[in-house]
Amino acid sequence: MNNFVACTTDLINGNAEEKKAEIRDYFLKTYALDEKLYEHLKNDKAFYRRADPLRHPLIFYYGHTAVFFINKLVLAKIIDHRIDSHFESVFAIGVDEMSWDDLNESNYDWPTVKEVFEYRRKVKEVVLKVIDSTPLTLPINWENPFWIIMMGIEHERIHIETSSVLIRQLPLEFLKPDVFDVPCKESGTAPKNRMLNVEGGVVVIGKPYEHRFYGWDVEYGEHRIEVNAFKASEYLVSNGEFLAFVEAGGYKTEDYWTEEGWNWCQYKKAEFPLFWRKNEDKYFLRLFDQEIEMPWNWPVELNYLEAKAFANWKTKTTGKTYRLPTEAEWYRLAEQNGITDNNFNKLQANIGLEKFVSPCPVDQFKHGEFYDIIGNVWQWTETPVTGYPGFKVHPLYDDFSTPTFDGKHNMIKGGSWISTGNEATWHARYAFRRHFYQHAGFRLVESENPLIIRNDSYETDSEVAQSCEFNYGKPVLGFNNFPKSIAGICKQYAGNQKSLKLLDLNCDTGRTVFELSDSFKQITGIDFSARFIRMAIQLQEQGFIRYITKDEGELVHYNDVQLLELGLNPKDNLQFMQADANNLKPIYTGYDVILAINLLEELYNPKQFLASIHERLNAAGILILGSAYDWEKNKIKRENWPGAFKQDGEPVTSFEGIKALLQDNFELVEERQNLPAAKILSSRNVEVSVVEISVWKKR
Repeated sequence: MNNFVACTTDLINGNAEEKKAEIRDYFLKTYALDEKLYEHLKNDKAFYRRADPLRHPLIFYYGHTAVFFINKLVLAKIIDHRIDSHFESVFAIGVDEMSWDDLNESNYDWPTVKEVFEYRRKVKEVVLKVIDSTPLTLPINWENPFWIIMMGIEHERIHIETSSVLIRQLPLEFLKPDVFDVPCKESGTAPKNRMLNVEGGVVVIGKPYEHRFYGWDVEYGEHRIEVNAFKASEYLVSNGEFLAFVEAGGYKTEDYWTEEGWNWCQYKKAEFPLFWRKNEDKYFLRLFDQEIEMPWNWPVELNYLEAKAFANWKTKTTGKTYRLPTEAEWYRLAEQNGITDNNFNKLQANIGLEKFVSPCPVDQFKHGEFYDIIGNVWQWTETPVTGYPGFKVHPLYDDFSTPTFDGKHNMIKGGSWISTGNEATWHARYAFRRHFYQHAGFRLVESENPLIIRNDSYETDSEVAQSCEFNYGKPVLGFNNFPKSIAGICKQYAGNQKSLKLLDLNCDTGRTVFELSDSFKQITGIDFSARFIRMAIQLQEQGFIRYITKDEGELVHYNDVQLLELGLNPKDNLQFMQADANNLKPIYTGYDVILAINLLEELYNPKQFLASIHERLNAAGILILGSAYDWEKNKIKRENWPGAFKQDGEPVTSFEGIKALLQDNFELVEERQNLPAAKILSSRNVEVSVVEISVWKKR
């Protein structure tokens, strides 16, 4: 596998031309490894089979990793053309079990494998052309074009692993074994797992922004924490050790499980971990591409809920207090045993496809006093993911991590046998829903110290908090609430006809959508950013949100919004989705009313949007536009402005340009109106814009 695997690239040190060649090689190896993964599928039929009902079929992921490159390069304005806008819409979003993911199979007419293969070939050519033609300067930081190339590469490496988990869930009849290589052949009885001491101390975690390796936004910042002494298991918990829990009726005893865990256990009717098989009295293990007799000394692979139940069972049956490690305790354990950022990817471990294409015995790779501190399988922790102090979102991938800051996604640490690139680095931070499966197991911790879980109940992302205040806060400087006013205009022109369907194409954190819930049969709220949608969904599901806004200096305000206190209800006719309004999926059509408020200036091609939006509306449908015409704010290319320039020596206003683009399909319903929009940036800093509202009726 060494022809396909490479360590992530140093983005600071070296010669610029050599670095460009290194990134080019890293891209080619990543692309080849991803395609090698799909060679395990025996036939095209396997691409369209759902391995997990909560995930797309594999054809989606085959296209998704390529589409990601194009969508990000377009968004970063590195390229100005698409290869296939349809592909770059249907393969764009839908990879996690989020409320806004569209996993309805009836909404998709998947292309053929051959078509996706050809698309991937074209993407490869585009990316190589970008690499070869773009000047490179060191260091490569967030603002550097090559950061976007690295973003696509590391994103693809994540999916190599997560797609391998889905392949592992396909029936074997769809797979060819040993395409990568053969799995580990060593197996035996499970070793006795001793609890060893780990000294307490201060742990400093978080990645500096000038670090030499690519990182995801959630890795950056700095978090200092005092870790008390604890005991940890010498080995990862093995299949043999976990068997005792199974045989003790662990999956039939509610007392061992959290409420969430027991609900999952009952729903799945689980009797043992997902990858175990039982034939009469004999157990087998489903590997990535084949099934073998149970290797009892390999690490058990399971979800967090099962690992937690095992720890609770140990606690109740021994009188000692067992649990999983926290993220900070994992770092403390690693540091005490000589593992640091400097030597992480130099240690002997079953990681990065360098040893096996499967797990291996838990007593094979020793790190200090312990085994498998890194590698073999990921290790579940007790820590829900959230940002460190200093966390900020990368503007070109603002939905990578913040949608998981919901207290429902727990961290996994250490990497697995198939973790490559960024996944196999010291600062890697990945989190999954507690019922999800990855190539993940766990290590036990014994400790009487109270478990303190940091969970930010107040939204601290300044942009999201400002949006919440703009949507749900009190009127500012005597101006009416802008999103509420938009809802009033919509009711005025669309009427109160509860048979109508409405599409809000820049729904933000949702106030306008909630205001209109009684007036329409169905409302779909779309936003490009999952950060904003997450707050609207929380209001819909829980009825409240909390956020922090800036007062002055270091002072802040803590804000609570209750939907019912605003006279609004979380109706079930509302749907919030993440999408690119410049490249919408075909399913977003057949609407009676479309709102596009403060949207045009956020698009990379507002002219294209205006020229095609009529296709989404029913006959006599209403389009309501609102814009401050600030085309330079997001550096929209001038040729994509609808107006605000001189043509043939004469000024063309933005509205005149919009009218020219719409006039073949729409008529202007009434004269335009100006609506002030006041956004609080801090207690004494208010940003006021004047938004021009125009209402159009489809001819």
